[in-house]
Amino acid sequence: MKRRIVVSLVFILAVGLCAGLVWFNFFRDKMITQFFANMQQPPQTVTAVKVEARTWSPSISALGTAKAANGVELAVQVGGVVKDINFKANERIPAGKVLVQLDDAVDRADLANVQAQVKLAEANFTRSRALASRGITAEATFEQNEAQLATSRAQEARTRAVIDQKALKAPFTGVVGIAKVDVGQYVQPGTVVASFQDLQSMEVDFTVPEQMAGEIKLGQEVRVGVTEGDLPFKGRVTGKDPRVDPKTRLVSVQARIEDNKNEAILPGQFLHVEAILPEQPNVVTVPQTAVITSLYGDYVYTIEQEDKAGQQVQVARQVFVKAGRRRGGSFEILSGINPGQQVVASGQNKLQAGAAVKVDNTIDVTKFDATKLANGQ
Repeated sequence: MKRRIVVSLVFILAVGLCAGLVWFNFFRDKMITQFFANMQQPPQTVTAVKVEARTWSPSISALGTAKAANGVELAVQVGGVVKDINFKANERIPAGKVLVQLDDAVDRADLANVQAQVKLAEANFTRSRALASRGITAEATFEQNEAQLATSRAQEARTRAVIDQKALKAPFTGVVGIAKVDVGQYVQPGTVVASFQDLQSMEVDFTVPEQMAGEIKLGQEVRVGVTEGDLPFKGRVTGKDPRVDPKTRLVSVQARIEDNKNEAILPGQFLHVEAILPEQPNVVTVPQTAVITSLYGDYVYTIEQEDKAGQQVQVARQVFVKAGRRRGGSFEILSGINPGQQVVASGQNKLQAGAAVKVDNTIDVTKFDATKLANGQ
């Protein structure tokens, strides 16, 4: 009997102990869950800027090709043997200087012969004119001598023109390239001798979409550079095609670069171009780094003041916006936020809607070039 009582007591104690352990585990898990649920997440450090309404300088971005306003591939007009080459590569040549001289010895001999004929014709003409004035010679003889003089002078002019064509001269002041012929070489008419470019007078050819062609005007300012983020050269639009290319749906535009005195831009160079449009006031803008693109649209994080547990804290709120044009590291915002609101400029990768934030603008990321940041520079 006693043994049964002892076994029963042990069994009851074991069941109670197991029940207690189970209850303790549930209680512990519940308390841990409540602890983490009520625990405040530490604020995330971000940089922030105020949304501004400012004067916007819109532009049309394009890609273009540089060319010299005066630039040619120098070629000989007549055939012959190269006698002299009077230039060195990259030499600045004044207008009118002889660059290449072809052998013209035969032509100069012909010129001497023609000049002798001209003198004889002039003497015959002078004599016959004097006799005709006194009625001694026939009028037909006088007219024949006059025609002979005109023919001799025409032959002299033609011979001089051939001699002049064998002296290839600089058509304008510019820089000559590498010689493509050698002394003693026989060249055919049209043989290219060298490239000749006026590097101080440059133009850029570019195209714009047909929808924006109406915004391009003659005299409009353009900015030009080798890289997209650096456009140090200025120019003016000098021409626009009056038609749209039916294959590309683009309109060709030409602009003259005004300040290439250091010859930094070379003909044929690939250039980035921005055509500057009239300024627009009161345009809402934010830094480019503040706008995040997702499958659902563009959005920003605004910073709002909220009361939590009797304390004023800053929290991030996700706000979808409609972004417009981009220029100089800034986005135009068409709708979604208003001037004066504060938006997160960097540190968004650590945020979610409703997260507490702490603003630290020690480093202003909006001052950095977005293109260089993207390239890890």
